[in-house]
Amino acid sequence: MENELVLDLVLKHKWYDMIESGVKKEEYRGITPYWCNRLLYGCTLGVKEYWDDVLARTKQQIEKHGERMPNAFNLKHLLVWEYGTRAYTHVRFRRGYTNHSMLFRLDKITIGKGNAEWGAPDVDVFVLKLGDRVA
Repeated sequence: MENELVLDLVLKHKWYDMIESGVKKEEYRGITPYWCNRLLYGCTLGVKEYWDDVLARTKQQIEKHGERMPNAFNLKHLLVWEYGTRAYTHVRFRRGYTNHSMLFRLDKITIGKGNAEWGAPDVDVFVLKLGDRVA
């Protein structure tokens, strides 16, 4: 897999099996310093600092762009837009700490609320949108 960057994630059996069966189409990770650092370029913020930074950057963008700011501009996506996500092209899921794994194309990483039936908490999280299974 030349020029491709794979994100390796260990899943509990339940979530692994749902993804393998095609039911679950996305995976979630909390907005924590660990995941900010792992998923975003140059971002090592905690949750409080994350939202403080979102508000500060939003204020800067409003001052810079004024009324020309897009109406669909979503505050939750500001840091992803500002920092940019790392260039992951694929995500490899491991079923617990076994040798069972599967590889998917990673379509995009966003921030928002996920599907509670798929294990998402009732707060904003990183949402990893899965593409086609590769292996």
